[in-house]
Amino acid sequence: MASHDNSNNKQIAELLDSWFPIDDIVLRQLREQLQVVRLPAWRDVFRRGDGCRGYLVVVEGSVRVYTVSATGREVVLYRVTDGQSCVITTACLMSGEAYPAEGVTETETSALLIPHTVFGRMLGHSAAFQRFVFASHGKRLGDLIQRINEVTSGRVDTRLARLLLDRSKSGGDAVTATHRQLASELGTAREVVSRQLKAFEKQGWIRVLRGSVQVLRPQALSRVGRDTG
Repeated sequence: MASHDNSNNKQIAELLDSWFPIDDIVLRQLREQLQVVRLPAWRDVFRRGDGCRGYLVVVEGSVRVYTVSATGREVVLYRVTDGQSCVITTACLMSGEAYPAEGVTETETSALLIPHTVFGRMLGHSAAFQRFVFASHGKRLGDLIQRINEVTSGRVDTRLARLLLDRSKSGGDAVTATHRQLASELGTAREVVSRQLKAFEKQGWIRVLRGSVQVLRPQALSRVGRDTG
């Protein structure tokens, strides 16, 4: 455990030197006031209606950001992983609005937290910090728009094929996820995903197991995933 902590601390130090150089006197003040937080898997990071405590940058791990529809269906918006910030958190900090979505860790996660008062002060006094925040925000906003386009206009078979390929490390690996979880990722109903999985299985491309899906023919899924017709 100690070796993991040492490795994590080294990673944090390297990221800080890259993002907020210590030779910048304003950024040095920022480094003195930010917090390092470590959260276990499946811990709530924020909930709908919460006020925003600060600017979050994930160092290592994964935070799943999702919303729940009026019918109770969960839709995954995006994930915040290594080196990324949360686009909704940034928007809430700048607008003063409460969170409109939920965030939960999927794995043990370490992150940098810049308190909201420090964030506001640095945003007004440091051009370097402004560039860091807006560059990250622009990239993440682009990812979110792409995600929305996929959910609203993409074919389910194409998106499911891509998802299975992304979640499997190689052709023989199993994707650990229930039909409901896959549906949440795709923004569709569980029944739709179940039907499509059965169709893939009938083709011999996958094997549906209890709580997982084994990818047998990744090349076939790749062809479906490229289909934009």
